[in-house]
Amino acid sequence: MVNPSRPSREDYYHVLAEALPEDSAIVTALGNASYLWAALRDAPENFYLEDAMGLALPLALGLAVARPDRQFVVVEGDGGLLMHLGGLVTVAAVAPANLTVLLIDNGVHGASGGQALASQSIDIAGLARASGLAHAEQIETTDAFRAALALAFETDATTLLALGTAPDTETAKPPFVLDPVAVKRRFMEAIEAPRYVPTFFGGGMLVKP
Repeated sequence: MVNPSRPSREDYYHVLAEALPEDSAIVTALGNASYLWAALRDAPENFYLEDAMGLALPLALGLAVARPDRQFVVVEGDGGLLMHLGGLVTVAAVAPANLTVLLIDNGVHGASGGQALASQSIDIAGLARASGLAHAEQIETTDAFRAALALAFETDATTLLALGTAPDTETAKPPFVLDPVAVKRRFMEAIEAPRYVPTFFGGGMLVKP
């Protein structure tokens, strides 16, 4: 049985919003993972995943590998992770230094109605370590999250933090309709790599392609 006295997703999100480095980009899973983050801290560097349950982690992995100069954070749910455990093994194998994984450990499939997971005793942090991810920790309080998140951003390795969370089955209201195409275009423009262009007077300048 999930402990209802655990912090809420919003409690953790407030800590995340305060701690994010300036160059961070965030991928959030479907449902409240995206809706609540959009309501609290909308930004072009946010990629709100819609419908593709369990694929936030593989997407974030690809982004982190493609852009090693940026810090990436991904928020995935325990239900989504269990649908694509191969993604966790791949993350552990590649282990980009610029990726932080935040796993909402609430014991339910929140985006589809709050159905309980097949097992309530899964040790997700232990599962991550067994997959080969050295930096994986179970978190049960916002204070512990604040400390672990600061360390994750300083550590030159992939970190997974499993956030013990009270279930939130009531759908949050985002500030606008999350149009997947518009979200993708905005995100791509926000993280587009600058390129160095020589000038006529010597030297050069960084510009967007």
